[in-house]
Amino acid sequence: MDDRQFRNAMGKFATGVTVIATETDGQVHGMTANAFMSVSLDPKLIVISVKEDAKMLDRIKESNHFSVNVLSCEQQEESMIFAGQKQPEEEFQFDYLEGVPVVRNALVQLSCEVYNEHVEGDHTLFVGRVTEMELKDGDPLIFNCGKYRELKEMESVSN
Repeated sequence: MDDRQFRNAMGKFATGVTVIATETDGQVHGMTANAFMSVSLDPKLIVISVKEDAKMLDRIKESNHFSVNVLSCEQQEESMIFAGQKQPEEEFQFDYLEGVPVVRNALVQLSCEVYNEHVEGDHTLFVGRVTEMELKDGDPLIFNCGKYRELKEMESVSN
């Protein structure tokens, strides 16, 4: 199988869209990612996956903190900005949670400290210990087969 075929297969799995953010030397950096999952309730741990050649890799290692921001269905533009697909019209403004930059109005904002890291293939998996969380109501932004999507309720099936 070739790389494109594998990537297409993985794209069939619908995911939420997050922005990972950190701050180094007074500069905030963000990156769109869909490789995110929860791992443990006790302690509260999550995992993100960052490609080895991504600038964010060294920035997270330097700061030892990062945020995970689950985007709402109204935040496609933010996803595109941090994926490098769109230039912001003005400087992007972050909020802060426990001293870590977070995306304003995200459905979920998680402030994390690096708990562990593992190099696997061409990515580093950062295990983050969640130190604080903010939660808002709303529907998530979904990504599937290379396109942004929104949730839609289905009619229940009766037996």
